[in-house]
Amino acid sequence: MNILFVGDIFGSAGRRIVREHIGHVVAAHEVDLVVINAENAAGGFGVTPQIAEDLFDLGADVLTTGNHVWDKRELIDYLKSVPEDSQKRPRRVLRPANLQAGLPGHGFFEGTTRGGVPYAVMQLMGRVFMTGTNDPFQAANHLLARIEAKVILVDFHAEATSEKVAMGWHLDGRVTAVLGTHTHIPTADERVLPGGTAYQTDVGMSGPYDSVIGVEKELVLHRFLTGMPGKFEAAKGNPKMCAALVACDPATGRAESISRVMLGE
Repeated sequence: MNILFVGDIFGSAGRRIVREHIGHVVAAHEVDLVVINAENAAGGFGVTPQIAEDLFDLGADVLTTGNHVWDKRELIDYLKSVPEDSQKRPRRVLRPANLQAGLPGHGFFEGTTRGGVPYAVMQLMGRVFMTGTNDPFQAANHLLARIEAKVILVDFHAEATSEKVAMGWHLDGRVTAVLGTHTHIPTADERVLPGGTAYQTDVGMSGPYDSVIGVEKELVLHRFLTGMPGKFEAAKGNPKMCAALVACDPATGRAESISRVMLGE
């Protein structure tokens, strides 16, 4: 079984480069499950229901988010529009599972691929240098007690490399893949851990790389050089689609390989 995880889509440039490449990548690698992190898809801050629908139309099975999940208020009604046991698109947009109790949406989804393989996608957010989250390690334990599927992909949206690496070891042998998002720079540490879990500290941004992590570089440089605030805008130059391809045994959920993907115009 082959899984494609697309790293943080950033703005219109990110949406465009993913639209350009995702179809042929899925076909060439016979991908069975497509998961996309979409939390920066709307101008670099949040995701709208319409953009979510567009990404599902491109072939996404599940969309994950992160700390910008609430930036577009209309997403809240979208998440609330279906019950917990639904398989419809709004239920397949995830927010971090370890947020405060009672918030809209859900932090995991269980479904079945078109080939009949049960799978689950789990979304967690880190606590180091981030706010508003509960313990992601205990949240993972609680979710795994509920999930029945063997194939389990975890999007760990976190700032600190140490926290991401720790989560990889915490879940080694218990999930298929732990893939990091949020820092927008792809790391070169992809590997299969001893217990059979594919791991990468950060899959990288699908967006403009002639930028500072997606934002127009001149605006960021101005803030660093002067200390003065200013409105950030999504950059457009040199977009690339960054993703991870994970092959696994559908019967056991154990990963067999992981490889990086970076495709430009």
